[in-house]
Amino acid sequence: MRIDTILCPIDFSASSKEALAVAVDFSKRMGARLVVAHVYQPPTYVLPDGSVLLASPDALNDLIQHVESALDQWRKDAEALGATGVVTRAVQGIAWQEIVRLGEEAPGTMIVIGTHGRTGLKRLLLGSVAEHVVRTSPAPVLTVRSSDYLMGELKRGNI
Repeated sequence: MRIDTILCPIDFSASSKEALAVAVDFSKRMGARLVVAHVYQPPTYVLPDGSVLLASPDALNDLIQHVESALDQWRKDAEALGATGVVTRAVQGIAWQEIVRLGEEAPGTMIVIGTHGRTGLKRLLLGSVAEHVVRTSPAPVLTVRSSDYLMGELKRGNI
């Protein structure tokens, strides 16, 4: 399988920054285009009676502008690392589902995604976007574990 596109979904965390560096490296080595994507959900508010209030159109526009501005900075960071022709995507939806969908858009896509290294109860309660992507994506997925997590494991004597 020829890899033509590297999809790097980000959540603007340090883990995503490390995944971006790996994605840039793969993109350069394979001559593949790099897509830096962020999936967002509109703010919602649950009221005491259990009803859900959606964000106003103005609040949603502010969120989209913030996401697009941040993505533009990440594009510049990728270019500073040597990537060329970087494309950004801001997508509304459930993160893991949209990442899988983006990975299916173009044949020859590989996903490079950061992990937060959650274990135990946190992982059970919060789930893992990366884990859902790995389990459901037909595209190949490379997970990049955060060096902060690895340093913590080293300090605890687990490595």
